[in-house]
Amino acid sequence: MPIERLDHVNLRTTRLAEMIQWYEEILGLSAGVRPAFSMDGAWLYAGDVAAVHLVAVEDDGAAGSETALKLEHFAFRASGDAEAFQDRLQQRGVAYRRSGIEEMHLSAFNVWDPDGNHIHIDFVGE
Repeated sequence: MPIERLDHVNLRTTRLAEMIQWYEEILGLSAGVRPAFSMDGAWLYAGDVAAVHLVAVEDDGAAGSETALKLEHFAFRASGDAEAFQDRLQQRGVAYRRSGIEEMHLSAFNVWDPDGNHIHIDFVGE
């Protein structure tokens, strides 16, 4: 049973509405169908995959505590125009770092969501 790909990331947050808006406006994900769990939250889709699961919490100490201690970043592969994505970040005032790996033809944007989670958006050229 080989692992095929990362299915989703689950993030706990005290700022559910702000996080939904950020993932939609900045990364272009779409809020969609989510089972009727007992806790509030949202699933954000990349195409037909619910890639980011948000869970609303009330305790500020809980949100992001695991992330800060264990998870350095998670990454999305993106298609399309990296320059257009950079323009979107600049127009919305989103701080980012851009780096790359020349031999892989990779351009990576490092961004941080409203809770401070570090995310790579990787564009691979030809």
